[in-house]
Amino acid sequence: MAAIRRASTLTSFLLSRTLASTTTSSSVATTVHRRFLSSGGISANCGSYSRRSAGAVSLGFAGALAAGASLSFQEVHAKEPPPADLVPKDVVLYQYEACPFCNKVKAFLDYYDIPYKVVEVNPLSKKEIKWSDYKKVPILMVDGEQLVDSSAIIDKLSHTIIPEKMAVSASEDDEETKWRRYGIYSITYVYFFQHLLLTFSLWVDNHLVHVLSPNIYRNTSEALESFDYITSNGNFGFTEKITVKYAGAAAMYFVSKKLKKKYNITDERAALYEAAETWVDALDGQGLSCSLILKYHYLSQAITLNGGSKPNLADLAVFGVLRPIHHLRSGRDMVEHTRIGDWYTRMENVVGESSRIKA
Repeated sequence: MAAIRRASTLTSFLLSRTLASTTTSSSVATTVHRRFLSSGGISANCGSYSRRSAGAVSLGFAGALAAGASLSFQEVHAKEPPPADLVPKDVVLYQYEACPFCNKVKAFLDYYDIPYKVVEVNPLSKKEIKWSDYKKVPILMVDGEQLVDSSAIIDKLSHTIIPEKMAVSASEDDEETKWRRYGIYSITYVYFFQHLLLTFSLWVDNHLVHVLSPNIYRNTSEALESFDYITSNGNFGFTEKITVKYAGAAAMYFVSKKLKKKYNITDERAALYEAAETWVDALDGQGLSCSLILKYHYLSQAITLNGGSKPNLADLAVFGVLRPIHHLRSGRDMVEHTRIGDWYTRMENVVGESSRIKA
């Protein structure tokens, strides 16, 4: 029952954000749903289809897409470097080493093997980004163009370097020509799936990230452990490092309590474990319509997109924001007490070595 509740919560979030965003997305979702129902693709192994289950099918649709293309495979695939002519020539990331949003961007750059330089920003003076009107991180400079906000950065880069996205989104054909050229299943899948990945990123940014701070600063010892990592990897002078470690740990311990209240978290570890299990449930398709997942795999194979054999942007986003806590007590507890460890290990293997250019 817990798995069904988690899956229902996640798919409700995804579906509501996806269908409420634009009229185009709504019509695409409706078209896919109707095409699926009219194709007679209900597997006997998945039980019968009834009017009462129609609501569950509709609710499960977004989750089925998110689950189907996520990294649920057992074999490890190599990185996916883009064609050489699409790789940016000069990429510089302004970051905090422990920032989950910065690590989200780095997971994308590492997986697609895009070389990048890193400028570690001092969080007190922020002198490294004085030149920018945007005073937060990450900031990514791509061949002289400033990109900000982790989700917007990844969306922009993915449309620049991933051929599957470019084939449709960059086409100058009108909509009718696109539908004739790519076919109804292909074009519907591409549009809806790309938008779904963006809405899944909202789950990462608006929920998963918010359970991290109350966990890594849960008590004084964990707050000190976190700031030891932050100061060891950050851009601090010797005196700043000592000051920030102890003053910062004390400050964030109290801030984490306010964050618990703000986001209605009663038990921070339970919230972290539930978020991890929600993600694993999405990978496994628990609580969703198995017939839709089967149909999804058929469609994904037909148009030769991910189909679960490679990580998608949702995998990279979740992996990125979890990477900074992996070696902290909260991260170790998460791996020990949830099923996310196998997926995380596969992601470590498939993302591989960092493409960061050493100074």
